[in-house]
Amino acid sequence: MVSSAEQRRPVVVLYERIVDAIHAGTYPPGSTLPSEPRLAAELGVSRPALREALLLLQEDGLLSVRRGVGRTVADRPPRRGFEHIQPLEELIGAGAPVRVRALLRAVEEPTDFTTQHLLAAARARLRFWESLLVGDGTAAALSQEWAAAEDVLAGAHPGFARALEAVAAGPDAAAARTSMLAVLVSSSRGVPLSAHSSVTATLVGQRRGEQLGRPADTPAVLITQVVRAGDVPVLAAKHMLPTGAAALPVLQSN
Repeated sequence: MVSSAEQRRPVVVLYERIVDAIHAGTYPPGSTLPSEPRLAAELGVSRPALREALLLLQEDGLLSVRRGVGRTVADRPPRRGFEHIQPLEELIGAGAPVRVRALLRAVEEPTDFTTQHLLAAARARLRFWESLLVGDGTAAALSQEWAAAEDVLAGAHPGFARALEAVAAGPDAAAARTSMLAVLVSSSRGVPLSAHSSVTATLVGQRRGEQLGRPADTPAVLITQVVRAGDVPVLAAKHMLPTGAAALPVLQSN
């Protein structure tokens, strides 16, 4: 998953520009796009590049083509896929809102997981957030998130450090309703982020089963995610989605 436009193919960057315009209401759901020459002029791109991006948008279900009408934006554009760095609560669910419910907000010493993924020093103090993501009254996912140590963030991403501190110093309800990844994304304007995620199949287990309201032997998908600012890992997370939870859309490109 890469959010830095410089690392993406030009057609993918153009694809994202059009998607952004759709979500921003420039080309609202159900509307007809301008003609190819006009749209190419508006976006400042060549028609062949535009045509390739439009074809990808059609394949992904964001556009449809009707004879005599042209290209029309889907009435309900699909949610963005997991390739784009977004908080998990924005990705999961089929149109139903997903809320973040804090289970724990703490500072802890490094574990094997954070030592490996955040390169945390042995005596470092790391912010740890455990949250339940709830949609339509049902637990959709369990998230555990760790931020890099304050001295690391001060050098690699001071805006994220300040945002975390502001949330921690604010009303308890503010921290209880947001994920750490949401804080990171909102504080990263102009900061190139990249992330790597691995997906494995597992069982929820006893403790997580109790948190999710599922039997311990419930199958689940476990996503391990590490987000970097430049070359420095600033956030590591584990997200568990049990069977029967909302689907996680996946967008891939090359």
